[in-house]
Amino acid sequence: MTGRLRKLAHLVALDQLHNGRVARLFLSLGAVFGFLGVALGAFGAHALRDRLSPSDLEIFKTGVQYQSYHAAALLVVGTLILIRPEMKRLQSVGYLFTLGTVIFSGSLYIRSVTGIRWFGAITPIGGICYLAGWFIFLVAVASLPADWNS
Repeated sequence: MTGRLRKLAHLVALDQLHNGRVARLFLSLGAVFGFLGVALGAFGAHALRDRLSPSDLEIFKTGVQYQSYHAAALLVVGTLILIRPEMKRLQSVGYLFTLGTVIFSGSLYIRSVTGIRWFGAITPIGGICYLAGWFIFLVAVASLPADWNS
């Protein structure tokens, strides 16, 4: 019996370690994406203002906006993983928000700065990642018990 308890305690400790690493990953990514969102926003407003067409500048700004929104969302996801580690769906949410940011915002940055229009064709893939992440987040939150904070 004590062997089983030891094994269970070991598994619980591994799960807690994994949750901590995943939370740290999403908190770090949220901070990096937030930092880059501010930096790219300033770069767009000052350095690109006279170099891009108004429509390309708007495309660039859209990338910055969505990156910034999802940087904040990743901070929330990472924090919730620390608070509610049993909400395993949150890991999928974090990965989808990360992938969405790289594909959606990244493709908008490349398209607006280089003028390579076909990058706009992959932007919706990032948007689908965002939507899937928000839907899974909704499912995760809706499945919380009424007394979730106790």
